[in-house]
Amino acid sequence: MVQLYNLHPFGSQRVVPCKQEPAHFCCGRHVLFVASTAASCRVEVFAVRDQGRCEPLGSFATLGPVLRMAHSEAGDYLVTIEEKNKATFLRAYTNWRCMSAGSSRVCVRMVGHKMEESYSETLKEQMSVVEMPLSDPPLCISCCPVNGDLLVGCKNKLVMFCLKYLVINQNLTVLDFERSLILHIDNFIPAEVAFCARHIAITTELDVLILKLELVQQSADRTEQCAHTVSTLEKSVDVGVNDEDPSTGTSQLELDEFIICQKPVELLGEESKLCEIPITLESTELPTKDTKCFQVQYLLFRHFTPDQSPFGFCEETKLHSVQLLPVYQTGSSVTAHEETENKRELLSLFCFFSLPHAGYLYSVGKLVELISTYQYSEKSEQAVLTPQFLHVITSENLQCFTVRCSAVAARDEDPYIDTTMKACPPVALDVCTLRMQLFIGPRAICHFNNHIILLTKADTEDITERRKPTRRMLFDTRDYHLALPYYRMSGLSMTEVLKRLVSEGDEIQTYERGFIFYLTHSLNEDLNEELSKESANKVLRIFCLADPVQLPHILCSPCMRNVCPLTAVKYLQKVEKTMPSVVLTLTKAFMALKMGDLTMYEHEMDSYKETILACGFIGQPKLLRQHKGGIVIPTEFAVHLKETHPGLLVAATVALHENSKIELEEADTFFKLLCHNSENTIPQLLVDFWEALLVVCSQEETLQELLLRVTSQYVWRISKQQLPETKPLKTTEDLINSCSHFGLIFPWVTSIMSMGSPSDKDYCEDISKLQSLLCSQSINIDSALPVLEPLTEAGNVGLTIHVLCDTRLGKYEEAIDQLLKRCPDAAVLYAQHELKDDSRAVWWNKLLPELCKRTRLAGNDCPILISSLKETLSVVAMELELRDFLSLLPEDGTAAFFLPHLLHCSQRKLLT
Repeated sequence: MVQLYNLHPFGSQRVVPCKQEPAHFCCGRHVLFVASTAASCRVEVFAVRDQGRCEPLGSFATLGPVLRMAHSEAGDYLVTIEEKNKATFLRAYTNWRCMSAGSSRVCVRMVGHKMEESYSETLKEQMSVVEMPLSDPPLCISCCPVNGDLLVGCKNKLVMFCLKYLVINQNLTVLDFERSLILHIDNFIPAEVAFCARHIAITTELDVLILKLELVQQSADRTEQCAHTVSTLEKSVDVGVNDEDPSTGTSQLELDEFIICQKPVELLGEESKLCEIPITLESTELPTKDTKCFQVQYLLFRHFTPDQSPFGFCEETKLHSVQLLPVYQTGSSVTAHEETENKRELLSLFCFFSLPHAGYLYSVGKLVELISTYQYSEKSEQAVLTPQFLHVITSENLQCFTVRCSAVAARDEDPYIDTTMKACPPVALDVCTLRMQLFIGPRAICHFNNHIILLTKADTEDITERRKPTRRMLFDTRDYHLALPYYRMSGLSMTEVLKRLVSEGDEIQTYERGFIFYLTHSLNEDLNEELSKESANKVLRIFCLADPVQLPHILCSPCMRNVCPLTAVKYLQKVEKTMPSVVLTLTKAFMALKMGDLTMYEHEMDSYKETILACGFIGQPKLLRQHKGGIVIPTEFAVHLKETHPGLLVAATVALHENSKIELEEADTFFKLLCHNSENTIPQLLVDFWEALLVVCSQEETLQELLLRVTSQYVWRISKQQLPETKPLKTTEDLINSCSHFGLIFPWVTSIMSMGSPSDKDYCEDISKLQSLLCSQSINIDSALPVLEPLTEAGNVGLTIHVLCDTRLGKYEEAIDQLLKRCPDAAVLYAQHELKDDSRAVWWNKLLPELCKRTRLAGNDCPILISSLKETLSVVAMELELRDFLSLLPEDGTAAFFLPHLLHCSQRKLLT
C-alpha cells in the first residue's frame, strides 16, 4: 500500500470581494450566493469564472437574516430559511438572474398562487419570491439534484415540495412548487437532511436514518392502496419493536434513578426496519391520474453514543455534514452529479456523514455497505464530499482525503472490470490523507466543480491593534504566514495598512514577521496599487531594518515605481557592505539609470562578468520584465540593454526561460514590445533569442517549436528579400561551433551555391543558417516542409533545400533527378557524400543508368555529363562483380569508353 501525504490538490487561492460581512453561502451552476449577517439582510451573487475568479453579478434583499440556504441545479432556484421577528420563513427565489441584468423588480407570491395572464408577463424581467408557509418552523432543507424537488425538515416530520414548471404561454414558463408529501416521524427532530433521487438521509444529534421512497403501482382506488401501504409499514415496524428482548423495557422508577446509555447500533438493509422509528406517509397533492403513491423502504440506521470519541466523554459529540452524492451513467462514461446536464441514469449513490473525530462513507445504491471510515487528527467543524476528495475543516485546518466513490461506481457498472488490459482499485483500499492546509478561522465549506469555497472569519483587531498586550501574538510564531489572510480579509490597501501600523520617524520600530510577510507577498504579487513616494520610502526603511536581504527584490516591484532612486541607492549601499550580491548590483544599476547617472551605471555593470550578470537576472526577473494586465512589459533596464548590451539581454532572457521565469510566448511579446514591432513582425533580437535558446534547450517539444520558428523566419526573409533590421548576434559559423542543431554545410551544397546568382549573396547569412539547420539531424522534416514550400523553386537556394529535404526523407532517386536536371555538376559529389551503406545501390540502380541515358542524348556537347559518368563507372566497378557490372553497360555503348572500367573491375577480382 502506497500512502501519499502533503499533496496539494489546489492550484490557486482567491478571496471573494464581499461588500457585507458573510454569514452563510452556497453555490451551483457557476454561481456563488453569499448571505450577509443580520445587519444587512442581503444575498450577494457572484459568477465563478476560470481559476476561481469571482465577479459580482448583483445582490437582493431578504426578509430577514438567512439561517439556511441551498441552490437547486434543476430549476436554478435558491431556497432559504429566514428569520423575522422570532418567526422563521421558507422562501424560494426564482428567476434571480434578472437581478444581475440590472432589474430591481421583485414579485412575492404564495406557493400555488394562480397567476393571471396580464400579471405574469412581467415575470420575464423580475425575480419571483415564492413563500411556502408551514405549520411548524422549518429546521433544515435539501434540494434534489435530479429533479429539483425540495425537502424540508420540521419537528416530527419531513415535508416534500415538488418542483413545477407552469407554462403561462409559449414565451413564458415560471417555476412553482406543490406540497406533495409529508413524512410523519414521531419524536424525531431532524438536524440535517439530504435528498436525492427519492433517497432521504436524516440526522439528529446522534442518529442517522436513510430511506427510499418507492413508487407503488396504483390500483383503481388509490386512497385504499396508500392507506394499505402505511398500515403495512406501521405493522412491520411494530413487529420489529415487539421482537426485541422484554428486558429492554424500563420502568419509570429505573429512569428516575439511573442514566441509561444506549449502545451504538448499525442496521443495514432490511434490518434497518428494526430501528423503532415508525414513519407515516401523508399525501397532500391534488389527486390526478398522474399522482404518484409511495411507500417507505428503510436502507440504513445508525446510532452513536457520546462516549464513542477517542478523547473521552464529550457533550459536543454531534453528527454533521450529511450528504448524498449521486454518480450517473451517461453513454459509456461515469460522471459525477455536476459534470453533465444530459439525460442520465443513476448508477450509484453514496451517503456521507461525520462525527467530530470520524467520518463515514456508505454506498446506498444497489447494496448498502460501509466503504470507508475517516479518522481526523482534530475536531471537525464541517465536511464536504466530492467525486474526487473528501474535504474537512477544523478550527484551523483544511484536511483532504481520498475517496473510493469512482471505484464503486465503476464496479457497479462492470463487475468484471479487472482484466489483463485494465483494472480498477479495490473498494476496500485504505484511504489516504493528502493534505492538511493551515487556515485562520474556517467556519464553513462547500464544493462546486473544481472549486472548494471556504468561509473564514478573523478578528479585525488582530490587524489594526497589534500592540495590545492582551492579544495573542500569532504572527511571531512559526505560523507567521497565516497573517496574510487577516490582511486580505480586512479589505485594506497597502497604503492604509502602512498608515495604521508604521509610525512616522520611528527609526527604532520593530516589525512582526507576519506584517513583513504580508508586505513581501503583496509587493511580489504585481498588484495594481502604486505606492506614493512617501509610502515607498517608508517601505524601504521597513525592509532595511527587518529584512534587508529582500531590499533589491522589493525595489523591483511595480508598486515601488515612485520610490526615490537616490534614497534607494543609499539603502542598497548600506546593505551591500554586509550582504553583497549580483542582484543587488543590478538593482543599483537600475536605480542609477532612473537617476540618469550613466557613470554609476557603467561602474556597477563592470563589477561582474557578463555571464554572471545574465545569471543574476534569474534572482530577480522584474529587473527586465514586469506584468501589466496579463502582458509582459519590458522595463527601462531592458530598453537600455537593448541599445547598449543586446547580447547580455538575450543571454539573460535565455537564463530566465531555462529557469521557468518566462514562457516562450511571453518572451515573444517581450521582444516585440521592446523593439516596437507589430504582432506579425519578428524583430532580429527575437530571432537572436531563439538561436541562443537552441544552444541550451533540452526539451524536445520546445526544441522542435524553436527550430520551426527560426526556419520560418529564415524562409520569410529569403523569399521576401528582407534584410534583418539589426546585425545578428551570431553568424552561421558561430552557431555551427556552439549548437549541435546547426550542422556543417555539405560539400555538394557549397558546390551548388558557388554557381548561384549574385543576389543570393545579399542574404547569404540567412541562407547558410537555413542550410546548416537542414544539414543537421535535429529538425523534423515532415513538420518543416510546409514552411519551406516558398523556397523550393527559388533557383540554387531552392534546389539545395529541395534536395536536402528529399535526402532526409530517404528519397535519393528523386534528389538525383533534381540534381541531374538543374545542376549535374553536383550529382557525383552528392552521391559520394550521401549514397553510403544501405543507399549505396542507388549508384548503379539510378545514377549510372541516368547518366548513360543523358550522355547518349547530349553526345559530346556536355563534358560535365561525360566526366560524371566516368567517375560513376569507377565507383561502380569497385563495388560490383564483373558479370553484374557488365549487365549494367548499354549494349550500344562505345567499347573504348567502357573497356578501361571493365578491365579495372576484372583486375580487382583477380587481385582478391
